[in-house]
Amino acid sequence: MILHFYFARRFLKFFLSIFTVFALFLGLVDLVEQLRRFDETVSFGQVVQITLLKLPEGLYTILPLVMILATVALCISLARSSELVVSRAAGRSGLAALMGLVGVALALLAVAMLNPIVAATSKRAADLDEAWRNDSGSVLSIGPEGLWLRQGGPEGQIVIRAARTNPDASVLYDVTFVDYTAEGGPERRIEAEEARLSGGDWLLTKAKQWPLTAGLNPETGSESYDELRLPSTLTQDGIRDRFGEPSAIPVWELPRFIRGLEEAGFSARRHVVWLQMELAQPVFLVAMVLVAAGFTMRPSRLGRTGVAVLSSILLGFGLYYIRNFAQILGENGQLNPIVAAWIPPVASLLLALGLVLQMEEG
Repeated sequence: MILHFYFARRFLKFFLSIFTVFALFLGLVDLVEQLRRFDETVSFGQVVQITLLKLPEGLYTILPLVMILATVALCISLARSSELVVSRAAGRSGLAALMGLVGVALALLAVAMLNPIVAATSKRAADLDEAWRNDSGSVLSIGPEGLWLRQGGPEGQIVIRAARTNPDASVLYDVTFVDYTAEGGPERRIEAEEARLSGGDWLLTKAKQWPLTAGLNPETGSESYDELRLPSTLTQDGIRDRFGEPSAIPVWELPRFIRGLEEAGFSARRHVVWLQMELAQPVFLVAMVLVAAGFTMRPSRLGRTGVAVLSSILLGFGLYYIRNFAQILGENGQLNPIVAAWIPPVASLLLALGLVLQMEEG
């Protein structure tokens, strides 16, 4: 157990060092990008705030690469100091020495701590970006009572509630529009059986409109329309984008969010795939550690260390690409979400175990 803690402590040291270097690099690159996106109305401090909030998401994306590099650094260090040789001479296999506490601790770190941090910071960054770049304040919310939208502009805000929608968010059913003036008071209410986005307008079918002016009986001034057009600042892509990225939702809240999407009539496949990928993330991270160890956990006297390091990194990138490709196939409906999320990590783990066992036998 002492040996496990020793290797875990050294691994964590390399991991944090590499993680810090990537954090500084990604932060500086994203800061330049954010400065280009915002105009002079947004201060430098606000740009830095958004950059820092977006940083955890970027680091979470490259976490497998950091795992590989940290494992390579650890294994090379242990090989050069002959600590692996001594460990094996004492009867401890390389697999047991490296994969005891280290693999479990880092796997739990990825899902139990980093995912909520990434979700919270990503959501806050998206909210600030929306507030500072778009004064219309468009908002989307999904719950048991249906779908809620808000669109707006200089003339005022419109709150939209729909019982359900079609999967591509272009048609709302059993919909209510409440129009507010720029001063904040309600101006009119419209109910329709169907509202369809068409050419920058809402095309309402079988609609009825009630004025909400003070001192006027709404029913007396109501009007019915077979078709009615209302200007819209929303688009299909904009509505779908306002669901938020799945990464902006904590993993334990995803099942409830998925149920809300499905009840509202939207396709939740992308969120289902992401949920399964988050659950499979520890398996993939352990596989990355084993891939790096399989190439570099060898005595330094054998030479060809550079080739071993390059091979481990290239194989890790290849497995990472296959995993992302399977995710895309799952989101497009060409693969079952469970298959798309779990097969690449499990296959990577089996391949990595084979490499480590081959190294042990060699």
